[in-house]
Amino acid sequence: QVQLVESGGDLVQAGDSLRLSCAASGRTFSRYHMGWFRQAPGKEREFVAAISSTGGSTYYADSVKGRFTISRDGAKMVYLQMNSLKPGDTAVYYCTTSYYGADWLGSGWRQANVGSWGQGTQVTVSS
Repeated sequence: QVQLVESGGDLVQAGDSLRLSCAASGRTFSRYHMGWFRQAPGKEREFVAAISSTGGSTYYADSVKGRFTISRDGAKMVYLQMNSLKPGDTAVYYCTTSYYGADWLGSGWRQANVGSWGQGTQVTVSS
C-alpha cells in the first residue's frame, strides 16, 4: 500500500500556471504507475494524466493535452504542471497509484484501476 499526500492547490486566475505535488510513501514506489484524477462540483471524477512506473510513458485526457505535464522523480514525488489554466479546470485533484506491478494501461486508465488515492487538493481558477 502506498500513502499519498497532495499539495500545491490554490486559487488562481485564468491563464495562470500551477504545479501540484504528490508525496508517496512506501518502499516500492518504482513499481507503481502514477496518475491524477479530478472532480469538479456536481460532476463525476475524471482521469487527467498518468505516468508509467519508469517515467518513460505518459497519457493525458484530451481536455488537458498540451497544457498539463505529469512527471515523477526518484524521491517518491509526482508532479502535475498545469499551464494556461481555465475556469473549467476548477476541481479537487487527486493523486493516485496503479495496483502494484500492474501493466501500463495508457489510454485505459479508469477509477477501477486505481490502487491508492490521496486526500485531494483544491484548484480554483477564476475568470
